[in-house]
Amino acid sequence: MTTEPTSYLAQDVKPEGLQIEMTEEAQDSKDVKDFVDPTADYSGAVSKTDPREIALVRKIDFRVMPTLWCMYFMNYLDRNAVANAVLNGIKTDLGLKGTQYNTCISILFVGYIIAQVPSNMFISSANIRPAIYMGGWMAVWAVNSACTALVHNYKGLLLVRFFLGFTEAPFYPGALYLLSRFYTRKELALRISILYSGNIFATAFSGLIAAATFATLDGAHGIQGWRWLFIIEGVVTFTIALISVFLLPNSPMETRWLTPEERQMVVDRINRDTVGMETKTGVWSGLLQAVRDPRLYLFVFMQNMHLSSTSFSNFFPTVLSALGQSSIITLVLTAPPYIVAGVITWMVGISSGKFNERTWHITATMGVATVGFIISCTTLNHGARYFATFLFASGTYAVNSLVIGWIAATLGQTAEKKAVSLAIVNTFANLSYVYTSYLYPASNGPYYKIGMASSAAFSAAMILSAWALRFWLVSTNKKMGWQNGLRYAY
Repeated sequence: MTTEPTSYLAQDVKPEGLQIEMTEEAQDSKDVKDFVDPTADYSGAVSKTDPREIALVRKIDFRVMPTLWCMYFMNYLDRNAVANAVLNGIKTDLGLKGTQYNTCISILFVGYIIAQVPSNMFISSANIRPAIYMGGWMAVWAVNSACTALVHNYKGLLLVRFFLGFTEAPFYPGALYLLSRFYTRKELALRISILYSGNIFATAFSGLIAAATFATLDGAHGIQGWRWLFIIEGVVTFTIALISVFLLPNSPMETRWLTPEERQMVVDRINRDTVGMETKTGVWSGLLQAVRDPRLYLFVFMQNMHLSSTSFSNFFPTVLSALGQSSIITLVLTAPPYIVAGVITWMVGISSGKFNERTWHITATMGVATVGFIISCTTLNHGARYFATFLFASGTYAVNSLVIGWIAATLGQTAEKKAVSLAIVNTFANLSYVYTSYLYPASNGPYYKIGMASSAAFSAAMILSAWALRFWLVSTNKKMGWQNGLRYAY
């Protein structure tokens, strides 16, 4: 005999953090529509206290986070392999001249931008199983990336890079959407920090992996080391793609490794934590809801400025070559700044989640990044310039989870609107990689002052946009009051 899952919030015994009792003052007040939980913060968000809820989140963490982290690690390892291949002669082997390499870098984001919004509209529909969808696309991009080893000229590399962007596009916005379906506002920043650290650590270790590959396999069986790099990473990516199909969740009510009661608990706690919750709509209605919300466009600008400031990552080994070391040592030197950045990202995510705060965290981290970029522009001292890489790598990468979590919390009135909003912001933010790849021309080396100065300006613009959004949300909260005990977080 089966039983229907009981609504978590409808049970007689609610978790301590979600208990709501109406006082006489609250009932009589004309100004307060809903009584606010006394344990809630300024936005109405509450911390977990019920052992069942804590156990549920831990269960989701152990299953979802390692899987998504490994997928994102390989996503950026495959993407950044071409930057490391430069130090093993890919430009010479393919006869690349002038800005042809820069074009191959930027063309990836053309395919990436085209596919993101349709993909997230697709994944938010009721007929799609995210586990199969995301795992399947990962397998396709693995094959595409491995095919880079087969190219012999500029045209071949250009085509492979375009389709790599197209096949990678479903993963990151899809992963963000998936996390937002299972985690509350206070939980999301840390989980996105953990996910995004896959990007950071991939960038950190890609140089070491490339150095080991070039040192041991360059010329083996008559194949250049950079070709071996794409082959090996493609095989590993394909293997992880197959495993991910069995580990990732689908929608909360269709995740096979959750019990019926746990599935209902996931739905109830997300509904309880969503400001302005609306009934489910279709994917096209979600698109219209998103584009009609003016806050979307400020998020687009903010994230565009953020990703513009991280454009150094596509040229990091080349930038560090100014330190005058051998190609192998240069690749090794790329790791420490990113390792430190990964740890800082986790710390910022924990702090932001604990205090449910974004603006000051963005101001502090991007302020540090701005200092790092300015140092790189104003000194030729090798030690100072290497120290600056720690500052701007840590500062720029640490804020990503804050912005993405802010989008999900502010524009998540329906699942469809949330999915489309995340994809639109990520799509237009990634336009930055199309034009920023030309801020690092070889003629501006080895110090690349144009790129560094531009990144300092991008960082400052992001800080200003965060404060603009904060003032906007404060004003909105004052006008709308409390909605079911909730207000917008900032």
